[in-house]
Amino acid sequence: MTVLRIALAQLNPTVGDLDGNLRKLSDAYDEAEAAGCDIVAFPELSTTGYPPEDLVLKPGFVDDNLEMLGKFAARTRRCAAVIGFVDQDRDIYNAAAVCAGGEVLGTYRKRLLPNNTVFDEQRYFTPGDETDPLELYVIGGVKVGISICEDIWSASGPVATQAAAGAEVNININGSPYSINKGERRERMLATRAADSHCAVVYVNQVGGQDELVFDGGSLAFDHEGTLLGRACQFEEELMIVDVPVPPVYRKRLLDPRGRATGEMLPTVEVSAAPVTNDFALASPVAEPLDADRELYDALVLGTRDYCRKNGFSDVVIGLSGGIDSSIIAAIAVDALGAEHVHGVSMPSRYSSDHSKSDAQLLAEALDIDFRTISIEPAFSAYIDMLEPSFEGREPGLTYENIQSRCRGQLLMALSNEFGWMVLTTGNKSEVAVGYFTIYGDSVGGYAAIKDVLKTRVYDLCRYVNQREGREIIPENVITKPPSAELRPDQRDDDSLPPYEVLDPILELYVEDDRTAGEIIELGHDEAIVRRVTRLVDVAEYKRRQCPPGVRVSRKAFGKDRRMPITSGYRG
Repeated sequence: MTVLRIALAQLNPTVGDLDGNLRKLSDAYDEAEAAGCDIVAFPELSTTGYPPEDLVLKPGFVDDNLEMLGKFAARTRRCAAVIGFVDQDRDIYNAAAVCAGGEVLGTYRKRLLPNNTVFDEQRYFTPGDETDPLELYVIGGVKVGISICEDIWSASGPVATQAAAGAEVNININGSPYSINKGERRERMLATRAADSHCAVVYVNQVGGQDELVFDGGSLAFDHEGTLLGRACQFEEELMIVDVPVPPVYRKRLLDPRGRATGEMLPTVEVSAAPVTNDFALASPVAEPLDADRELYDALVLGTRDYCRKNGFSDVVIGLSGGIDSSIIAAIAVDALGAEHVHGVSMPSRYSSDHSKSDAQLLAEALDIDFRTISIEPAFSAYIDMLEPSFEGREPGLTYENIQSRCRGQLLMALSNEFGWMVLTTGNKSEVAVGYFTIYGDSVGGYAAIKDVLKTRVYDLCRYVNQREGREIIPENVITKPPSAELRPDQRDDDSLPPYEVLDPILELYVEDDRTAGEIIELGHDEAIVRRVTRLVDVAEYKRRQCPPGVRVSRKAFGKDRRMPITSGYRG
């Protein structure tokens, strides 16, 4: 039985950093070659980083990416490399090159271009078609098919076509962003695809943060029966090397009860005649999947780290209110950047409770971060005095609450301007959804790490941090006290909103599942609450458009994922 040694280069590229990406690719290739690999597979569009978005509309950028591919190909030796890049002739294509022996031996152009959720590939690329015939590559004496990301999600797509023509292994390269529970669906689909096509599947995924997206890696290898051979770690760069057995599978295909899966012969490109002879067999690396809380937390940490570092920020500043949201943001920031790079600021007003100030202090001490207190009272009082002639005869209300939040936003931005620290905003998805935040106040900043995390999950993450550390990092009082913005006496969130355990399920249905208010009511939710919540979501669209980006972790996030009109008369 033939055994191919395949390396899955789960890398963290930076979009547009062609020279930096070339160094990463070259280092991983050298490591794979030294390990006696027959093939090394790199992620989708790994020359440019994924997704390059409108950069590909610049002809000079596409030319530079092709020049980089040529540099990479020139240094290849026996080990074949499958690398994602932007190809061009009359149009541009999301493509994969097969390189070995110092040259590009062939290319594959992605057939199925996703144009949903966060994907806009039909905006940029032309799909490969019958004018761009499929090829198989004989590597180590084995017929290998190439596919890119979405191509493998279709049961009747290119992977099935290649297998029917005799492919024994399919290399699938990906830029597949993380969302909750996606890993389980992905793994189940790949196992099914391998078993259905009687073809081993090797799936390599990008890792790292890119603006709102975070890529979880979790690269996978399955044999021709759908048995898991290897699973890479999540949220970490890794070169996973797997020995893939390739037995003759014609008998299994001929006996398939669905009928003989045969197709047209495809042209083949000879790369290497026999696999490298390895004197030892590798133990297949199978990383354990992360539990739900750790997976979500690690996604937030990686997204925050990469957004800061790839944009040149070493330090962040956070307004610490003593509440649950700013507490989890501080913990995420410490894990992302290190305690010495995190700065917490308590900004009390006349309405701040003693426990909120002390809870912020305890959190900062537990995390060992820089901490300072700057009262907003002088600025708030000055605003009241300035506005008094214009507001004469009117009772103080929401305007004065928002002024306090804007005073805090100005202070954080002043520290950011002076010291070069990025402001991390602290709003969660529940608040962002219903507009329970102050525009130009607590929404100002560079990155919103938990903008796609519902409030009830924020509590779970705080408990996870304490459990993981085996001590009270986030004060228990922060977790148990009623949430409050503390912008007026005795204020609580549930004075303005339904309890979060009632609110969050409605938001999931309305925002993530695109249910109408009527459909949500039919599912048993209180009609008055549903009508109120959905209206709040609708009218807050203009506010959300002015919020900073944040990590996407759900099925549908605000930002480039959920795209609703600001001006709309529909109330479903």
